Amino acid sequence: AHELELMGVDIIEAGFPISSPGDFRAVQLISQEIRNCTVCGLTRAKREDIDSAAEAIKGAARPRIHTGLGVSDVHIQYKLQTTREAAMETGVEAVKYAKKFVEDVQYYTEDAGRADPIYLYKVLEAVIIAGATVVNIPDTTGYSTPEEFGALIRGIMENVPNIHKATVSVHCHNDLGMATANTLAGLRNGARQAEVTINGIGERAGNSSLEEVVMAIKTRRDTYNLETRINNHRLYSISRLVSQLTGITVQPNKAIVGANAFAHSSGIHQDGVLKERATYEIINPRDVGVPDSEIILSARSGRHGLRHRLGELGYELREEE
Repeated sequence: AHELELMGVDIIEAGFPISSPGDFRAVQLISQEIRNCTVCGLTRAKREDIDSAAEAIKGAARPRIHTGLGVSDVHIQYKLQTTREAAMETGVEAVKYAKKFVEDVQYYTEDAGRADPIYLYKVLEAVIIAGATVVNIPDTTGYSTPEEFGALIRGIMENVPNIHKATVSVHCHNDLGMATANTLAGLRNGARQAEVTINGIGERAGNSSLEEVVMAIKTRRDTYNLETRINNHRLYSISRLVSQLTGITVQPNKAIVGANAFAHSSGIHQDGVLKERATYEIINPRDVGVPDSEIILSARSGRHGLRHRLGELGYELREEE
């Protein structure tokens, strides 16, 4: 949490306080320790959950309660076993109850990616009237494509009459490998909070990756015309820390923070990058906290790469040698 604070994240969703004593204590401790981020506790749309979260975050400098309910028919019918109208009423009551404890209340519309948009618009309008300051639009199952998800956010911006009174957040899962693309599509269409994790860790195939979203926005300012407060020079070190603490290794070819993200083994690539870094690198490795690119000798390496490696080892050989 301290590393996230130093890196400049805006909100830390620290846990789900009612789910276990450990989660409650973790949220409580982070609320007491962290002064420069909003600290958020997750709940279901139940009074006992909200009571637990309110107690856990009461020491926070900027406390937030994140509550909500499913909005897709499959969630309403099978998981919640209720009706659309009753589910919306439960959600509105949860927001009103959470507002008794904190001013900053976020509402999640679970499985929004598979919901009827007209019903989703009605739910969002109702919870904003009830006092929600942030509305979270999750692609809970990682089912959406970037075109669909961008259109969903655009539809919300155009069809929910009071949407300007809340921040729109996107929360994307990576089941089809499109979490980062979907998150960026949401941001391009009006969302202004991105829910992300270090190294993309999370349920099933994981969540949208903080480092990928941050560096896409930074590298392609021409496309997104946005900026974040994230200190990108700390990305690599926090990635290593999370990997170490969770025991979850980062795949070598993971974008931005993988061990091979700035490694070149092909002779054609090595020759180009040794002549001019920009030929094959769109990000300077030092911008994310990696000391330098690597030239890896392999069966595909050429003379330029070999000469570079020999030079690093202190050998200066003639061309024929």
